[in-house]
Amino acid sequence: IAGLELFLPLVTGSRLVIASRDAAQDPVALRALMESCGATVMQATPATWRMLVETGWPGKPDLKALCGGEAMPADLAQALRARCAEVWNVYGPTETTIWSTAERVDEVEPTVSIGRPIANTRVFVLDPRRQLVPLGAAGELYIGGAGVARGYRGRPDLTAERFVPDPFSLGPGGRLYRTGDLARHRADGRLECLGRVD
Repeated sequence: IAGLELFLPLVTGSRLVIASRDAAQDPVALRALMESCGATVMQATPATWRMLVETGWPGKPDLKALCGGEAMPADLAQALRARCAEVWNVYGPTETTIWSTAERVDEVEPTVSIGRPIANTRVFVLDPRRQLVPLGAAGELYIGGAGVARGYRGRPDLTAERFVPDPFSLGPGGRLYRTGDLARHRADGRLECLGRVD
């Protein structure tokens, strides 16, 4: 994730501000940093956003809030929508290089959608036999595409378990990453994360 967080602002001509560990854990210090630097985009976990909201942060009407790293609760999505210009729910395990899906949160539903795959990414909801499940049915979320890592260094056993051949690939050598997350496709094609398979 550091690659995206460090280089995306810089390649677009923006300024990058990195909060210290102390500031990131102190809502008063974090609020002061956000104000002093004039932040217009901030990425944080739901726990960090909640820390800000629960300590009375009034919001920032020009801020784009990116929320990832944990499931986004509906009440937090609602609180952020009331305080920010845009709220994005982003999902992606480390093994799939930063983000795999994203969704702008415009309506808050009981379960916040993780959206649709980003460019060069494919997602599948599969049963234990690695067959596609019907629309709306729950299964394990698998991710394929350009962002899938090669595996775990020095761990061929774990690599073989988590990085599996892609039966849906259009070319040779395609692989899918088994996320271990339980998910389903909604009728409109957006994904809903339901927890862990285990």
